[in-house]
Amino acid sequence: MASLPDIRKTIVLNAPIGKVWEAVATSEGIAGWWMDNTLEPLLGNEFVLHTEHFGDSPCVVTELEPPVRFGFNWSDDWHITFELKALEGGKTEFILIHAGWDPDKVTAFGQPHAKVRDIMDGGWEKIVKDDLPAFINTYVNA
Repeated sequence: MASLPDIRKTIVLNAPIGKVWEAVATSEGIAGWWMDNTLEPLLGNEFVLHTEHFGDSPCVVTELEPPVRFGFNWSDDWHITFELKALEGGKTEFILIHAGWDPDKVTAFGQPHAKVRDIMDGGWEKIVKDDLPAFINTYVNA
């Protein structure tokens, strides 16, 4: 059986790891660069991502290792992981991993994983490379 690779996006942010953690592992932070949500960062906590025209998606926090790793199951299909690494000069490496792609499955909204993966790969590119740094720059300097 063929498999679909995880989506992986990496960026170095000009912000200390604590600030990046707040941006990627809190409800307010995630809402600032990605989407509204009901997240409470507690292991096992259930929350909702408000995905606009696709409706609300149920999620569960599965990984919580401040300030280096945050992960959650997104709907019945995927697992999202945010990995952070402190770098010299007060910078932080941020890695997004979007896993769970299965070429034999369709999503809850009826689309094949392969098609959705291609769309989300481009979406994550913009979100991680443009939206997250813009939010971090505003957030850190606030």
